[in-house]
Amino acid sequence: MRSLIIHRESIESQDASALIAALNAELSHLYTEPGVNFFRLLPDELAQGRGAFLIARSERQPVGCGAIRKLDDTTAELKRMYVLPKSRGQGVGRELLQHLEAVGRELGVARLVLETGIRQPEAISMYRKYGYTEIPLFGEYKAVNSNLSVCMEKSLPAKGR
Repeated sequence: MRSLIIHRESIESQDASALIAALNAELSHLYTEPGVNFFRLLPDELAQGRGAFLIARSERQPVGCGAIRKLDDTTAELKRMYVLPKSRGQGVGRELLQHLEAVGRELGVARLVLETGIRQPEAISMYRKYGYTEIPLFGEYKAVNSNLSVCMEKSLPAKGR
């Protein structure tokens, strides 16, 4: 991958919609159980000061995305992390994760949480590699008692530490 540029963009943009559609298609293929829910993310949850949606581009083409939304004053959740299959293994996920963690620091949160699926070992491995540890189900995942979910957290040191 020649160059990777990551910027905040609207979750309602054409590129964001295409990446999220690809993510949902992949998840639908992995999780075929009836009633499986790929929780939505609303644009107002990503407003300045509440969160952000990021798109990674290589050669001006979208290759991945990720979002962060504040859950409360101390915790934010990572959402919609996705890298196109052709761009995997090239550090895009790592770069997105680092940018999202930087946004978490800007938001002033001390803890990041996320949910991924049991059939996504590469994602679980990447999160572990960058300091995320498993936790019990939280929020909407706990509410539906999702046995297909793996929830994780990471303490986020303050900026400059």
